[in-house]
Amino acid sequence: MFIFEFDLDTLTTKTGSLIVDKITAPAEIPRISRPRLLALLKQSLASCTSTVVSGRAGTGKTALAVDFARNCGRRVAWYKVDAPECELKIFFQYLIASIQTQRPDFGKKALMPAARTAQLDQIPLLTEAFVYELAEGESKPLLMVIEDLHLVCDSEWLVPFLRRLLPLLPPEVHVLITSRTMPPAPLWRMRSKQTLSVIDEQVLAFTMHEAVELFESYGLSSQQANISLDHAHGRAAALMGFAATLSNHNDGEASQCMQPSAS
Repeated sequence: MFIFEFDLDTLTTKTGSLIVDKITAPAEIPRISRPRLLALLKQSLASCTSTVVSGRAGTGKTALAVDFARNCGRRVAWYKVDAPECELKIFFQYLIASIQTQRPDFGKKALMPAARTAQLDQIPLLTEAFVYELAEGESKPLLMVIEDLHLVCDSEWLVPFLRRLLPLLPPEVHVLITSRTMPPAPLWRMRSKQTLSVIDEQVLAFTMHEAVELFESYGLSSQQANISLDHAHGRAAALMGFAATLSNHNDGEASQCMQPSAS
């Protein structure tokens, strides 16, 4: 049985410790919402089993996932992947724990023990057992967010896992993956059948309208947004950096103007 005992920031299990922050959605709210991208995710949620948001660091993948998770109307199981989870049993331990935050009984009987001992040729069967528990559990719609999947893309088990998982997901469960690269699995067939949606870096790039809205939230002008957008090439982190720098500069100038004259 998979036993939970909370101890400060660490989740202790029968097999070790899990970091609670890794199975908790980020608390920080994006500075602005991006309705254009949220609409794409909403459409994918309604018509596909899974979505991949792919782009390099700083392109706004996590901010988009956080914003969508807060407003999708589903329970959310969040799992932030780190490099040590390239070991199958650790990955599954966190993945199961993330789902247990919304479905407490998930995986308690046989799934976790099976994951601890599974060999590469047993991954399809393990994945089918995972999907079976998803389908047989609570029927309330669930969004599974797997953040930074690229950190385990070299793992041998990932391809057979995704190959079985994504096509078999029950209708009430949707998987949202963020990754700096497309997962190394034969996903294009799913995409052609419109069961997988991909939001890539080109789509993630800020439009002029979005840049202006962002800069206005800092009290900056559309002209400043336009110039910064050219330099940032639409990348979210770069635009945020330009806006914060300009805003701080303006605040500094305003503060100097308010200083009393020394004469």
